[in-house]
This record gives sequence, structure tokens and C-alpha cells, in this order.
Amino acid sequence: MAITAILIKLENPGPAMFIQERVGQGGKVFRIYKFRSMTVKEAGAEDKFATQEQARVTKVGKIIRKVRIDELPQFFNVLKGDMSLIGPRPEQDSFVKQFEQEIPFYGYRHMVKPGITGWAQVVQGYADDTESTTEKLAFDLYYIKNLSFWLDVNIVFKTIRTMLTGFGAK
Repeated sequence: MAITAILIKLENPGPAMFIQERVGQGGKVFRIYKFRSMTVKEAGAEDKFATQEQARVTKVGKIIRKVRIDELPQFFNVLKGDMSLIGPRPEQDSFVKQFEQEIPFYGYRHMVKPGITGWAQVVQGYADDTESTTEKLAFDLYYIKNLSFWLDVNIVFKTIRTMLTGFGAK
């Protein structure tokens, strides 16, 4: 993690960490930690999906995103109790508000703690619009309904495969 932070700082000015508010269990807002993989966003810029921000991704950012190293600081979120290892990925509040209006039952995904990895991430990959988020919600609800040790073990193995192959990286 120290090497990653140094490489980020050497390549591009700004902090090594990206901190953003996300919505967690019960709709509680918390601050998520990630390694910064893009140039620093201008103050006041509107929230966008990562696929709309590809021009801002740095060289180091492309690598750490592909193998998911950018997600490692989220272990601090797990230690703080804001996240678990496995669960639905937490989303930005502005997108949560939008999707709660557009997608039936979207709020149900907040019944459990969000996770660093999850069923939707390993079987679908990245969602960047209402349609793909609706599909992602189906996987999140499947996970919540079928929550079990063996499903979590399956997700861990699929996550390792995802890290090795770069599946779903944006």
C-alpha cells in the first residue's frame, strides 16, 4: 500500500487517497477510502460514473484499477464498521437518490452493510447507467436473500479471478 501511495504521488499532484461519501447500511452516509486513480476533480464538479471520467484516469490509476489495488484502503472502512468484506457496493448519495426514484426496491440493498466485493461485482462487473444498475440490483438482492458462508466463499474465489483477469474494471 505504501508503494502504491508513493507511485500515485510521484505521477500526479494531489493526495494519494480518494475519500468520498457513500451510502451504507440503513442509508447511513460514511466516508469511503480508496487510492486515487484519477487526476483531482475540480471543486463543484457534478458526480459522474467512472466510465464518463476515463480521460482523468492516470497511468498508475489504470494499473491499480485493473487489479483492484485501488480498493485496498477500504479495509479501513471494514475495521471502522462502515463496510464488510462482502456485500453490495456502496454508491454515492446523488446516485442513490436518483436510483431510488427510477428503480423499484433499490433501497433494499441498504439492508446489509456494503462490501469491498460482492456478488454483482463478480458476475456482472461495472454498472454505469440505470439499466445496468437495475441488473446489478437483481444480483445484490439475490445476495441478500441467499446470504450464506458458502456464497461468500464463492464470491471470494470469483473476486480473486476478477483481480487476476481484470474483469469489470473501468
